[in-house]
This record gives sequence, C-alpha cells and structure tokens, in this order.
Amino acid sequence: MSSTESPDTATAALPVPPAGPGRHGAAETVHTVNLPGLTLTVRAPVGQPAPRDGDGEAGTGRDREPALYVHGLGGSSQNWSDLMPLLADRVDGAAIDLPGFGQSPPPDDGNYSVSAQARAVIRYLDAAGRGPVHLIGNSMGGAASTRVAAVRPDLVRTLTLISPALPELRPQLTAVPTALLAVPGIAGLFGRLTHDWTPERRTREVLALCYGDPGRVSPEGFNAAADEYARRLELPYFWEVMERSARGLVNAYTLGGQHNLWRQAERVLAPTLLVYGGRDRLVSFRMARRAAAAFRGSRLLTLPEAGHVAMMEYPETVARAVRELLDSEVTDVTADAGRS
Repeated sequence: MSSTESPDTATAALPVPPAGPGRHGAAETVHTVNLPGLTLTVRAPVGQPAPRDGDGEAGTGRDREPALYVHGLGGSSQNWSDLMPLLADRVDGAAIDLPGFGQSPPPDDGNYSVSAQARAVIRYLDAAGRGPVHLIGNSMGGAASTRVAAVRPDLVRTLTLISPALPELRPQLTAVPTALLAVPGIAGLFGRLTHDWTPERRTREVLALCYGDPGRVSPEGFNAAADEYARRLELPYFWEVMERSARGLVNAYTLGGQHNLWRQAERVLAPTLLVYGGRDRLVSFRMARRAAAAFRGSRLLTLPEAGHVAMMEYPETVARAVRELLDSEVTDVTADAGRS
C-alpha cells in the first residue's frame, strides 16, 4: 500500500454531476438491459485501440478483461466518459446507470438502498456473464461496489474506489446540506424553493460542490452537463429518487454487524485501489487513512487538488493508478503460477 500523510471525519449523501463535463466527442454505445423488475442503461466506449498481444502485435480485443463502472448519487454513466477511453486498450469497460439515474427508469420495487444498488450490479453481472470484473465505483457507487466485493468475491477481480461513501460519525459541514436530502419532504421542498433556478445555475452549484477546481470544466463540458441536468429535472421521479437514494445511503451508515460497510470493507479479498481528493467537500480527505487500514493490502492515491470526482478532474492520473493496479494483479498471478 502506498500512501501519503492524510489528515478522520465523515461522509454524507452526495450528488455528483449528471454528465461528465470534460472531453466530449468520443464514440460511445448505449443500450438497455432488461431484467425482471429492473431496466438498466449501459454505456461503453467504441473505436478504441485493441490491446496488444505479448509479441507486440495488435490483439483481437477479446482478451481484454471486463470492467464495470458505477456512479454516485445524482450521477450517471456519463461520469465515466473521460476515464473509460483511457483504459479501453486494457479492459472491456462498461458503465451502468443505476436504477432511477441517468437513462435507467426507477426499479419496480422502489428500493434505493445501498444493498439494492449492489443487487442491481450483481444482477447485471450475472445476467451478462461478465464476471469477474475490474469494479470501479465513485461515491454512493463506491459504497455499493464495496458491498458487491464483500458478498460476491467471485464477481470482482480488482476494486477501485474513488471517494467512496463509507460512514463516519462526524460529517464535514459542507456535506450536511446534502445529507438533509434524506429527510422526508426536504428534496421536494428544495425543488420548490429552487424552482426558478436555471439548469446552468444548478450545474454551477453542483460543480462547485464536487470539483476541486470548477474552472477545469470546459465550456462544452459545462453545457453538456447543464443540458443533461435540464433533461433530468423534467423526469417526474427525479426528486423522489434523490430523496430515497440519500435516505438509503444514510441508513446504510447506521447498519451494524456483518452489514456494516466498514465490516464489509474488511472482508474484501480483491486487490483494491483507493482514490481521495484533498479538496473533497463531501467525503473527507482524512477518510483515506481509515479506508487504507480497512481494505487489506490496498493501494492509496491521494490527489491534493482534486474534489469528489477525481475520475472527471484528473482522468489521466486515475487511469495510470488503475493500470498499476492491473499490472500488479498480473504480476501476482504470474508469480503464483510459477510457484505451483
């Protein structure tokens, strides 16, 4: 495990930008997967170079291991549109819209708990036959991915968590207003109080909360995020999904015993990469130390200038760290084979 000095407080329910306000124009495919009581939208990059075989010749692409990207509260599969192409030569990646987010409709059972989000990931992986995958999660998606890795180790080859929403006793003050979304009626009240806000203003508020430096967002990226925000606001279930998902996340923090997220982190067997931002206003930078201790044999990447969505602010840096994790896994497997 590599680490830097990291100052320990808490996380709360956290929204992330609905779109990925970074590079745009990369070709992607978008399709839906229909499961009983659940429909998921899946996004994947196309037109990326095939991986190279051991002799240096271009490979067929079939030898790329699968990867799955899981977004956070208020986000979507577009949050990974910057990172996925940077890893497409190494992994066969796909990002899902969790139930009720992005272009995925709400689940039939109306369950937005972290356990339900984890079950959605598991059901998708089982149905698609994609496991074991390199599982990469941000924020609420990081909490769900932790649960997946703990309860279904057969589905997870490696685990990468970017500002995962793991519980602490004392949340940062900047995270408290978002946690209030979990209180019944607050999300709807906020929607009414901000009825006159333009999508552009809403986008600026979210970027200020989630980015270490919102100035890194290009005008094209900002406009794409605002357009997606406007589309989401028209959905009749938007505020209900936000409220129930925030409540599900807060409720997950109170669970004890084997269902406690920290207890489950200790059960994870997959090689794990943890990424924390020094300017994260939602998940404290000081959480890095506890997470590094909880996930056995983990690697830690701390980015002092990053906020809550490092894969959108510093995709190249995150991609390099993921590659190092994949390389280390290959080295470990090769060493084990040599000993057998």
